[in-house]
Amino acid sequence: MKIIGVGRNYADHIKELSNEVPDEPVIFFKPETALITRNQPFFYPSFSNDVHYEVEIVVKISKHGKNIEEQFAHKYYNQIGVGIDFTARDYQAKAKSKGLPWTLAKGFNGSAPISGFKSLSDFKDIQDINFHLLLNDETVQSGNTKLMIYNVAFVVSYISQFIMLKKGDLIFTGTPKGVGPVKVGDNLKAYIEEEKLLDFNVR
Repeated sequence: MKIIGVGRNYADHIKELSNEVPDEPVIFFKPETALITRNQPFFYPSFSNDVHYEVEIVVKISKHGKNIEEQFAHKYYNQIGVGIDFTARDYQAKAKSKGLPWTLAKGFNGSAPISGFKSLSDFKDIQDINFHLLLNDETVQSGNTKLMIYNVAFVVSYISQFIMLKKGDLIFTGTPKGVGPVKVGDNLKAYIEEEKLLDFNVR
């Protein structure tokens, strides 16, 4: 099982971090050890002083595929959930300043809490889904998948040109504006539409 992330996929988030709009999807990986499930707590890592939350719609791949044409990409996923792409912003800044990969900043233990998954049949259009994040019961991020720079079908097709997708793989599809730091004692709740799917604490 692979965890694949898409960076810089919402224009307002790119602007808030003063990044450049990419010419193609920015892809990174998290190892399986990054996963946190069943609302288990996130343990703040000792190596960082600046871990940020990034709420994202997560797509679960439903069957194997490579070199998938965009028009057929929808046949390769049928469930979505919500997740947090925790990022050690200090380590990421250091890597970016040297032109190095973001691996440690994105892939550390517990950096990918995810919810359970819902069938896409519950939604009219994967490219018109609202989602939001509460930090200590205050809304800090709110987005809609129609605001993605690269839509889900394109992302799945694009990744499959380089990397074979397998059943159970997870794709974090990008975060809207409003990212920020967490601290020990915080509570995070993530929603798709008005349904709470993720609720966990930082320890």
